[in-house]
Amino acid sequence: MSWLVITIFSYFLLAFNALGDRYLLLGRPKPKAYTVFINAPGAILLLLAPFVGLMMPNLKQAGLILVAGGSFAFACFFLYSALEKFEASRVVPSIGGLTPIFTLAATYVFFAGEVSLNLWQAVAFLLLVAGSILVSLEKGKNVPLTSFVFSLPAALLFSASFVALKQLYLEMPFWTVLIFTRVAAALVCLVFLLDKLTREQVLQPKTAFELKTGLIFLANQAIGGSAVLLQNFAVLFVPLGYLAFINALEGTRYVFLLILSVFVSMKFPTVLKEEISPKAIFQKATAIIIILAGLLLLAVFTRQ
Repeated sequence: MSWLVITIFSYFLLAFNALGDRYLLLGRPKPKAYTVFINAPGAILLLLAPFVGLMMPNLKQAGLILVAGGSFAFACFFLYSALEKFEASRVVPSIGGLTPIFTLAATYVFFAGEVSLNLWQAVAFLLLVAGSILVSLEKGKNVPLTSFVFSLPAALLFSASFVALKQLYLEMPFWTVLIFTRVAAALVCLVFLLDKLTREQVLQPKTAFELKTGLIFLANQAIGGSAVLLQNFAVLFVPLGYLAFINALEGTRYVFLLILSVFVSMKFPTVLKEEISPKAIFQKATAIIIILAGLLLLAVFTRQ
């Protein structure tokens, strides 16, 4: 069950990271530039190569590396585009509700015969996904439908990245996979530099970030990087049949995110605006209860 603890803690860090992204995206950097800022530093991991030893990939593995890294980079773009336009506590669960469904379907297709869930594990999975989706619904507004345009491709791409990553960890050492996939993400996201405005923001960072936000950006990078490292460990350790649960546990990030969002929006209402009406609170509280019920079932009926 070490993968479960690691996953939950990674989502705790990612909740902080989502708020940081939301704050920074309210400023000048646009999603394309921010995607480059976030993924380009991954190339620095190449400096670890002499110390960890790299296994050279074959053609198939090189393709999986490109899928894992490239899908992650483009998924980030759609995620940041959504965060720029909508509430963080609605965007994150929306993507989190779709990704595990795609991941579970992909594992059944690509790892036929190796994935099976018992009744209670299936119920836990459905509860975790349902809780994440419930909180993204908003009656009387077209925000969920609009955000779905960003959520769907982000979820598909995150799912593709996870499945490719797991396949790589079945064949290659941890540090080799981590370094190559992060470098691939860094290289793929450079395609955004074809856009003139993005080039200006990336190559002239002072126009993208005010000096006072520099420390926030660096801290957010450190938190996000730590979360990604933990998620990679979780993917490494998780049994193949439970890979989709890493995505399904996205709901736990929402539990942390909601608490953080409420406090931050109350103290800094111009920075993070979150709906805290009685109806919204009831809806979100119900979603949290469903998520926690799914988490409890998963913990009780999963022994690995």
